[in-house]
Amino acid sequence: MKNMSIQSKCAIAKGDGTFIIDTVTIANPKEDEVLVKIKAAGLCHTDHDSLTWGKPIVIGHEGAGIIEQIGSNVTNFEVGDNVILNWATPCMTCFQCEEGNQHICENNSPVTAGGNGYTPGHAHLEGTTWNDKPIERSFNIGTISEYALVKTSACVKTDSKMPMSSASIISCGVMTGYGSVVNTAKLDAGSSAVIIGTGGVGLNAIQGARISGASKIIAIDINAERLEMAKQFGATHTILADKNDVGLINASEKVKTLTNGRGADYAFECTAVPALGAAPLAMVRNAGTAVQVSGIEEEITIDMSLFEWDKTYINPLYGKCRPQIDFPKLVNLYHKGDLLLDEMITQTYPIENLQQAFDDMLSGKNAKGVIVFD
Repeated sequence: MKNMSIQSKCAIAKGDGTFIIDTVTIANPKEDEVLVKIKAAGLCHTDHDSLTWGKPIVIGHEGAGIIEQIGSNVTNFEVGDNVILNWATPCMTCFQCEEGNQHICENNSPVTAGGNGYTPGHAHLEGTTWNDKPIERSFNIGTISEYALVKTSACVKTDSKMPMSSASIISCGVMTGYGSVVNTAKLDAGSSAVIIGTGGVGLNAIQGARISGASKIIAIDINAERLEMAKQFGATHTILADKNDVGLINASEKVKTLTNGRGADYAFECTAVPALGAAPLAMVRNAGTAVQVSGIEEEITIDMSLFEWDKTYINPLYGKCRPQIDFPKLVNLYHKGDLLLDEMITQTYPIENLQQAFDDMLSGKNAKGVIVFD
């Protein structure tokens, strides 16, 4: 293969809260790498957070595209394959991978040591340069870019029948919400569930509860329009919360009214608001399960009486994703009509309109915004 680098237009976080659209240079794939021509990249709050990580970085960690080049040792992918990119790439040999916890791989995970979405020692700097200097790719993939150079372990094949925009959102928001219900909580059919926050992750937690056979799915949000959207994805009941309801205690009383006075069997926090980190505990019955889905990392204070009695509190990552197993399941559910993805994409944007996409996301206008490339 000729050593011909590629120029790729992309969004670069400057580290100071701002970003620019500029060009990076991408080298040929190494032995275990592939070059993916990105067709669509989902947008989530973590992408906006990456603007303030204190260093230049190619933005984006949700995406789908077509393999353009393959490394010399790659045998499981071919040029032209449609792929979904996965940011939590397993090594399959470490302790956690062998335990089945591929999402918290000890060798490759960019998040398990904590700190702004990155473990510095796990950042891949090779292969992409900006102004003649190596630049990191968000979560080692950097999907808001015309091209992405990634390890083969970051790719999962998908079929050409699925729109790229819908495929692109599977790899974080969909997997996190759905997986937290199905893989982590293992919600039982006939159970009741509360979902706090009806953004992209919350809507997919609602879908996970519906697909799992929950008999009652109660959505809670401060945005009435989002609650209407939640009904489309499977919410059977909605509660419009008050911003001044500390810890959603008043909302929890309404949940009890809807659940025979006990509280729900399961509750899922999907807001990323630190003050609501303990809120799912207030929603569940004794011996119920509370799940903190959104990845709150700040220090919070919890009234231990919320644990009374025998309640379980879980803080999962990425819905315990096993990409080669879970992504095909999600694609199959999409084709069956059970998993709504096309309906979740409120708007698509060219990369030049990324600021508008961020603004729409932060205002709560979008269930999911997607950057699309020609």
